[in-house]
Amino acid sequence: MATRPPVGLPRLSRRSRILLIVGAVVLVGLITGSRLLGTYVNWLWFGEVGFRSVYGTVLATRFGLFFAVGALVGGLVALNLIIAYRTRPVFVPVSGPDDPVARYRAVVTRRMRLFGIGLPLLVGLIAGTSAQGDWQHFQLFLNSVPFGVEDAEFKHDISFYAFELPFYSWLLSWLFIATAISFVGAVVAHYLFGGIRLAGRGGQLSGPARTHLSIVAGVFVLLKAVAYFFDRYQLLFSDRNDKFIGATYTDLNAVLPAKLILLCIAVFCAAMFFVGAVLRNLQLPAIATVLLVLSSILVGAAWPAVLEQFSVRPNAIEKEAESISRNIAATKDAFGLTDDKVETKPYEGKQNVSLEELKSDQATLGNIRLLDPAVISKTFTQFQQLRPFYAFPEKLDVDRYKVDNQLQDYIVAVRELQTSGIPEGQRDWINQHLIYTHGNGMVFAEASKINSPADQGGNGGYPVFDVAEVDPDGKVKPGPFGVQQPRTYFGELGNRTDYAIVGGRGEGSPGEYDTDRAQYTYDGKGGVRIGGIFNKLVFAAAYGERNILFNSAIGEDSRIIFNRHPRDRVEAVAPWLTVDADPYPAVVDGKITWIVDGYTTLENYPYARRTSLAAATNDSLPGSIQQPNKQVSYIRNSVKATVDAYDGTVTLYAMDEKDPVLKAWMGVFPGTVKAGSEMSQSLREHLRYPEDLFKVQRDTLARYHVEGPRDFYSGVSFWGVPSDPTVDNATTVEQQQQGSQQQRDQQPPFYVLAGDPTGDANKVSFQLTSALVRQNREFAASYVSVRSDPDNYGKISVLTLNNEAKGPQQIQTQFLTSGEVSGELNLLAQRQTKVVYGNLLTLPVGGGLLYVEPIYIERAGQNTQFPQLFKVLVSFGDKVGYASTLKEALEKVLTGASAQLPDQPGTTPPSTTPSSPSTTTTPPQNGNGQSSELQQAVRDIQSALAAIKSAQSSGDFAALGNAYKALDDATKRFEAASANQPPPSSVQQTSPTPTG
Repeated sequence: MATRPPVGLPRLSRRSRILLIVGAVVLVGLITGSRLLGTYVNWLWFGEVGFRSVYGTVLATRFGLFFAVGALVGGLVALNLIIAYRTRPVFVPVSGPDDPVARYRAVVTRRMRLFGIGLPLLVGLIAGTSAQGDWQHFQLFLNSVPFGVEDAEFKHDISFYAFELPFYSWLLSWLFIATAISFVGAVVAHYLFGGIRLAGRGGQLSGPARTHLSIVAGVFVLLKAVAYFFDRYQLLFSDRNDKFIGATYTDLNAVLPAKLILLCIAVFCAAMFFVGAVLRNLQLPAIATVLLVLSSILVGAAWPAVLEQFSVRPNAIEKEAESISRNIAATKDAFGLTDDKVETKPYEGKQNVSLEELKSDQATLGNIRLLDPAVISKTFTQFQQLRPFYAFPEKLDVDRYKVDNQLQDYIVAVRELQTSGIPEGQRDWINQHLIYTHGNGMVFAEASKINSPADQGGNGGYPVFDVAEVDPDGKVKPGPFGVQQPRTYFGELGNRTDYAIVGGRGEGSPGEYDTDRAQYTYDGKGGVRIGGIFNKLVFAAAYGERNILFNSAIGEDSRIIFNRHPRDRVEAVAPWLTVDADPYPAVVDGKITWIVDGYTTLENYPYARRTSLAAATNDSLPGSIQQPNKQVSYIRNSVKATVDAYDGTVTLYAMDEKDPVLKAWMGVFPGTVKAGSEMSQSLREHLRYPEDLFKVQRDTLARYHVEGPRDFYSGVSFWGVPSDPTVDNATTVEQQQQGSQQQRDQQPPFYVLAGDPTGDANKVSFQLTSALVRQNREFAASYVSVRSDPDNYGKISVLTLNNEAKGPQQIQTQFLTSGEVSGELNLLAQRQTKVVYGNLLTLPVGGGLLYVEPIYIERAGQNTQFPQLFKVLVSFGDKVGYASTLKEALEKVLTGASAQLPDQPGTTPPSTTPSSPSTTTTPPQNGNGQSSELQQAVRDIQSALAAIKSAQSSGDFAALGNAYKALDDATKRFEAASANQPPPSSVQQTSPTPTG
């Protein structure tokens, strides 16, 4: 019977082939060119910061994995294709004139090299590209370090689960992928070359094809046996029980034996596949496959389900007691909450205290912070911005400095450059990248002081500023803490695409803007040299900016500064770290230095709780960077990093040198992390316990403070993180049921100066603190603090409350329902004044909990609004204090407390020294006599409100009418006095005309 000749692919002309080749080259160039350009730019940048070995190690590891996995997968595919081709039938019958296989068989046969080499190469490229991103598994496996701790079940060192098991699982997954792709490729090749035919009732399978496919399938089943072996260890990360992580009773008594049984069955089945290949018998592999599937269902799934349902759940507390105990111990170890690091002490939570009890808490009472770093950024901007292209972060930072040998906490902020503030008509390339290149100085405000009470005139209630900066003549003003170089080229407000070209100006070219009367030329070592024509071409291409090539201001010694955010720089040089979201500035040895915390984390620690890093670190504060949404079951603050604000130098210090994960990474990148002993004392004095770590630990401590399995399982003693009472938490029922909404509204922890809650209460220490409430209730359950002083850094104190003490939400309700408070705040709202509630601090004082909250006011609906500290709210027991000063408010709730405070707490005398043209150190004071009229009006309003309350209680309507009339008269006098009150003045400054 005549057959239809095979039809091949159409032949291309020589011109078409040339065009296809050119197009392919251009396409590859576009794909790889940007990557090569980025690689070279990164190579230059890592050389600048002195971490080129890190980049080189990462690149080498990535390339190694790319070629190794690509060769493995592509090689196995090629091997199976070759076997299928060489074992093809000599004579391939054609099923008919329209046989579709014949046409493709002819095409493949004619281009054997293209398909035989091209397909495996393509598969290898895809596999290698996917595998190279897992370089961390490979390097940790090579540099494994023992923990010195064994797991409770298999008695392996934790390093096996941290460093080795992830690599074995990764390697096994690629072997599965390679075997599966090889099997599919072999089936297709055998079908194409006639080894497999679908004609007839059951089809036909040639002997070589049967042998080949049986061997590949047997290898796959053998790999499954290996997977069963490693699955036993994965049980220690089981989440079968929603109350804890780890191997449950069912896992240990049903799943673990099942894995061993299935392992043996899988080995037997693999042997049947190999025997079937030798005997060319498909019945043995078929029987083996059915046996494996049935045993997986019966032994691997059904039996554990039966045991769980009828034995474990009815007796869960007794059955799971051992697993819960293991979970508690492992979680405390993994999250740094062991007994040697956490000190727990019962706390009475008194409602009344004596004067003698107050004397023991002078350190706390004398250092209560009034300024909220999350509120007063706009106040810093109003008085200390100087120029529109300078700015402060939305959330400022808290640090401490010694003044006259006394420790004081300060709100601190770097006056950073923000090029978006350049007037829009002058925001050209030269101004953005060559002229306006750096910030100017650092601003300090003592956290417990204001210039004067707000009700003593319209200019009170503002911070008292100290500044280190460049003065109008270009000279350095070191400020109170000896800043030697106040110019800042690196900070939090820079974005990842921002860059500045500094130093080495061409002849006649303008310098960088320093002040209105002074220019500056950068002389630091930061930045990559850009003077040569090649580097100009590289960065012109990288940023798509031709001006870099042709601008005459770029000289031979010019440098380009990029990657300017401290967090980005640390993440780049230490890609193995999880970096804290909040870098903070400090004056260290005369330099403005950014301090950044780095964490080593693990996803799987045997029996330890897993927590979402993003969820645990979210709170109500604005402007913070969210942590990656990954699960962690181990975390350590192992590294403290510093970034010089002038030259960008990055230094890594080992903070926890016992951490095995840090040791492993130091083995991967030797010489990149300095010993903790190399830290200067000046740096140690400014180290803070990091907020993100503390948030994770307090979230863990809320559950894992319990000791016994029974209490843990019942959950009755669990605590919770309170929602922030100072933000609007009004949500729908559906929103309240969503964990994400609750996480966003968590009250943040606060840095305070206070006495040691479990030690010497008269010794001042810098602490990070948080209140915890009872689960699903608003009553306070405990007070947690962690110290940051060099002598006792990282010591966590937990004060547990046994009585029904009020929590933050209840205290806020108590504040707002107070007659005096609500009356005055409602009056302010009627006058279009915005009320801003500051951070509600919880402080242990005299055996009870003292709550302090500053209240700020600002004009509503104004572009230039900025907060002014108006009043201070305090609460102790059932008493509420509301006054213009902290001393007066404390005296209302703690009789004799004012005697424990320093002179003039919370205020400083009005400044009589004129401010310099460049700096407003204190908001100007009002010298006219209108403040007394304003004060008298406020007093009359308060008297009228008291009269209204009294008349309502007695039912005297005549007195009630007179009281309302008195309130109306006092309100009018208050408004008239306020209208005559001049607004807070500040030094008027004109914006310079940018050089273009």
